[in-house]
Amino acid sequence: MKKTYVLGLLILLLVQCNMKKQVSKIPVEAYSGTDLGLTFQQDLIQFKVFSPKAEKILFNIYQDNESEEPIYMLNLAKQNDIWVTRFSKEYEQLYYTIKVFYEGKWLSETVDPYVKMTSANGKRGFIGNPNKFSPPNWKDEKFAEIPSRDAIIYELHVRDFSVAQNSGIQQKGKFLAFTETDTKNSFGAETGLSHIKNLGVTHIHLLPFFDYASIDETQSLDDQYNWGYDPQNYNTPEGSYSTDPTKPEARVVELKQAIQAIHKQGLGVVMDVVYNHTFNTENSSFENTYPGYYFRKNADSTLSNASGCGNETASDQVMFQKFMIESLKFWAKEYKIDGFRFDLMGIHDIETMNKIAAELKNINPYVLLYGEGWTAGGSPLPDSLRALKKNTFKLTDVAAFSDDIRDGIKGSVFEATSPGLVNGGKGKEESVKFGIVGNINHPQIDFKKADYSNSAWAAEPFQSINYVSCHDNLTLYDKLKETNPTSSEEEILAMQKLALGIVLTSQGIPFLHAGSEFLRSKNGVENSYKSPDKINQIDWDLISKNEELLKDVQKLIEIRKQHKAFAFESAEQVRAGLKFLNTPQNNVIAYELNGNLVDDTSSKIVVIINAQRRAIKFPIDFLNLKPIYGDPKIGKTDATIPKTSMVIFAN
Repeated sequence: MKKTYVLGLLILLLVQCNMKKQVSKIPVEAYSGTDLGLTFQQDLIQFKVFSPKAEKILFNIYQDNESEEPIYMLNLAKQNDIWVTRFSKEYEQLYYTIKVFYEGKWLSETVDPYVKMTSANGKRGFIGNPNKFSPPNWKDEKFAEIPSRDAIIYELHVRDFSVAQNSGIQQKGKFLAFTETDTKNSFGAETGLSHIKNLGVTHIHLLPFFDYASIDETQSLDDQYNWGYDPQNYNTPEGSYSTDPTKPEARVVELKQAIQAIHKQGLGVVMDVVYNHTFNTENSSFENTYPGYYFRKNADSTLSNASGCGNETASDQVMFQKFMIESLKFWAKEYKIDGFRFDLMGIHDIETMNKIAAELKNINPYVLLYGEGWTAGGSPLPDSLRALKKNTFKLTDVAAFSDDIRDGIKGSVFEATSPGLVNGGKGKEESVKFGIVGNINHPQIDFKKADYSNSAWAAEPFQSINYVSCHDNLTLYDKLKETNPTSSEEEILAMQKLALGIVLTSQGIPFLHAGSEFLRSKNGVENSYKSPDKINQIDWDLISKNEELLKDVQKLIEIRKQHKAFAFESAEQVRAGLKFLNTPQNNVIAYELNGNLVDDTSSKIVVIINAQRRAIKFPIDFLNLKPIYGDPKIGKTDATIPKTSMVIFAN
């Protein structure tokens, strides 16, 4: 008995020790300055880099991107944990690298983590101030003033947007494609930015457009493609989206032109950011300036891999937290980015995310912040400290994607043939209802019947990003086809309408995958991150072939904007103002909204979702109610709700 107790105690101590080792940090004193990297002073240029254990550091200046030998080498001087040098402005618009001597050997030549302008492929830094490279009137550029509760997000890849021949856009695959308006498809219908503007969304979410490693910018792009989740230089725009990757200023100016053009249409720009890992570990600028510091490690000193990409960064290390905050502030200030979407946000710690939100809110009160509340693998950082979906209520001004409503509507993204509410699944009502209330605590939600969450995870409805498809996994159309291979195109269209209708009428922030409003397909390719253009490009001719769906989505967005009750301001209002109606039949959801709580133009709104494959009779008092979406005859002659459809009534 005693031996067992002692053995158990030893095991417990070992486990505790292991846990401490897993989350241990390299102790460093935080640098309070905001001048890491290059800063441009009146007469001199200054360079600083954080590398506490370096023995010496060289700053190499090159004439151009290709020359093998530097024209000038400077020894940096150490000031506590920071190394610094200053040099003449005559070297402006030349190129640079650094080389760190660490533990008796030279590390690989590298750019610094804070580099803001680079040569092609990010090989060398450019000694230039991005603030000096701007289009006309840039100094007057303002953020889009759109409150989070009013946001409707449209997710898009820069290249997909314009590369198709039928896009009618000249600058195919480039930032400048967003500067073109009144473009047309093969049938004369609007495409590009004009289409997005007229759709009615408020924000364009662009997949990563910082400098990423998986595209060779010096080669033809015809046979190259990537979503961009391969971070190389976080503070530099991607060169393959510019008209000339060999000119560092081109990508800076052209990105600003794109943002300027989007803002001119009254739309905000959301930047997809991937601070959770780097493309390379050993060859990253982080590892070549301070090895072992920026990446989380397991108890056995191996790299932890919650990103599924070979490493994960350590936001809980004080100087990586500082890097994230300063990088985001740079993008907000220099490029007027209106919002940020965090890839695998669950890898980052809660403290860091809250500090980010506070800092960015000070710059732009309307900033939109959201991310994936999950990881691609286990992390040594305890769950209680991480920005996981279940911890969203601990976050301030940060939202998370709702996989509850996503898979409740269409079925699991991990099982191609698994159906949801709209495409034949059973028992999905509660998961969808949970999404409809914005994933907050609501007295009418039976969490025991929900698929993923056994309790509310959002404190406020705006913390829920409601979606049914995105760049990941099958497009909505392809998923519906996969789950219903014998259904007609008309039936698939009805399912798609209903799925998007649920997203656009739920509390929280609706999020649309580009092209879902006209049945975009990727030919059944589930993971198209490096598939060719013929798979990923937006086929703009589908607009003309599926005009009915497009008009339907436009109508739903218009209704959402007209009726404030679809976006209650608080969880309290949702609980008081959204009441689910009795629906004894399977695959049917109905609820009533009290518009008086938000000074809506209608005091009463009723939404009925019929996901059955047959029409249903619904008992409702239609006195003073009229259909504002759906068959206009409903409610006048009978209470029959058509199969696979949504109907909205209002007084």
